[in-house]
Amino acid sequence: MTDRHAELDAALERMITAARDHLAAVRAADGRADDDEVWRAYVELNNASFEYDEQLLDAFGEVTPWDVQPIDPNEADKQFGFGVGAGGSDDEYEHVISVRQRRDYRVPSVAALLRAAESARQTSQQGSDEPVAAVETVGEAVLELMQAADVSLGALDIPELESLDGVVVVAEVGQPLDPEAYDETDGTGPFALDTGDRLVDRLDEHASIGFDDEDEEEDEDEEEDASQATH
Repeated sequence: MTDRHAELDAALERMITAARDHLAAVRAADGRADDDEVWRAYVELNNASFEYDEQLLDAFGEVTPWDVQPIDPNEADKQFGFGVGAGGSDDEYEHVISVRQRRDYRVPSVAALLRAAESARQTSQQGSDEPVAAVETVGEAVLELMQAADVSLGALDIPELESLDGVVVVAEVGQPLDPEAYDETDGTGPFALDTGDRLVDRLDEHASIGFDDEDEEEDEDEEEDASQATH
């Protein structure tokens, strides 16, 4: 057997082995989308098939039915996003994203706000044998309303609070937040950017207070003009 035939046989064996490995990876993934092992096995099978096709063409002038082109595994990982998590990533944005939001509110009636919070607390503690404690402060009321709605600022879109302006900041940070690293009385530290953190973007939110009143006034003026025009 010539060296050329030996190389062809070796290429065939590599392709067969790659096909078996690919099938094993597909079975192990069991339909899981974007599985890293399936992707790597696919690349190996593709490249082994390409190599065998090239060897067959050189040896006998024949080709396989497979129209494949070689794949660079490293470049393909970058292009298609595979390999993240199992073997690391060269993604330059491999950081923790921190979203920080501030929104201010005017309290038209403290008593009304406390009543709304107490109602939310009673609803959340229905069925409990423990007595429902009264909500005593504005801060306690705001936190109670947010907890009742799974800690969302949307829970504060209520008549008892008049929404003012706000701001949302998105930043890349080196380390995720550890609340226990800050004193309970520290309201600044958890929101401050550390050295090396990078501000990505900022969105200013402007309250639309008064728009409904203006619309009502315009409607009243239009009705008055229409009434005068009919007389």
